Amino acid sequence: MERLHSSAPMPAHLRGSIMALGNFDGFHAGHQAVVGRAIERARAEGRPAIIATFDPHPMRLFRPDTPWFRLTTLDQRERLFAHAGADAMLVFDFTRELASLDPPAFVHLLADWGVAGVVTGEDFTFGKDRAGTTETLKQLGATMGLTAQAVAPITGANGEIISSTRIRQALKSGDCATATRLLTRPYTIEGIVQHGDKLGRTIGFPTANIDMGHYLRPAYGIYAVRALLGDGRVLDGAANLGIRPSFDPPKELLEPHFFDFAESLYDQKIEVQLIHYLRPEAKLDGLDALMAAIAADCDNARQILAGTPHLA
Repeated sequence: MERLHSSAPMPAHLRGSIMALGNFDGFHAGHQAVVGRAIERARAEGRPAIIATFDPHPMRLFRPDTPWFRLTTLDQRERLFAHAGADAMLVFDFTRELASLDPPAFVHLLADWGVAGVVTGEDFTFGKDRAGTTETLKQLGATMGLTAQAVAPITGANGEIISSTRIRQALKSGDCATATRLLTRPYTIEGIVQHGDKLGRTIGFPTANIDMGHYLRPAYGIYAVRALLGDGRVLDGAANLGIRPSFDPPKELLEPHFFDFAESLYDQKIEVQLIHYLRPEAKLDGLDALMAAIAADCDNARQILAGTPHLA
């Protein structure tokens, strides 16, 4: 799958596409329905299928002090879009210039790229001050040879609308099960394993330290986790996500300890799935208490992971 940027011309072989248009952070079940409709149309009409997303997220441009909230990185979205069957991912470089386009100018941009049809969610807005709606897109598109279709929200088993906001709420409360159900996969943090202070190694629980980057901060605490290595191997473990209150100075990290694994992972990119929230972070009195707590956490995580199927 190709990765395109809005600053570059549309390649000739991708003109005439059906485009799924949205932010798609998280690429949850609702996003998958929009993308699935676009790909279905593209295949039926013999056209390329493109999934468009925005980077940075519009909120980051207009409210730069907003706490980190991303559910996926661009690299993760690219893999998810490819798995869904798209031919290309188009990254709208979200600048103030793009944000200042009025709805007709934005639709002209799509038409100039040769987009034949656009599929969005019903709540999609676009253009300066978010003045454009799905109905605006349909009306403007009709004058420029571009069709537009909106997909209704997807609801979960209990009738709630599936949204990135609901997933963030679940993660902030430590509800990994709800996040996994709505995402259709575990919430996954990807990062480069860093060199740390190696305190875990001295007490028999070496960890792979990963910076949280621009990801949403889930509830701080101890998690049962599952890691995907670059070579395809899968590792089970327990992780501290937070500021390590038993150590000084505090430092925000995701620190997974992997069971029955002794290889070096330094400088490797790995993905860590949050499977189950075990308990909040706690400041413990001395190394003996810390080691006992970690051992208990590992035992609990092993039991939980033994009964949890692998989800990509």
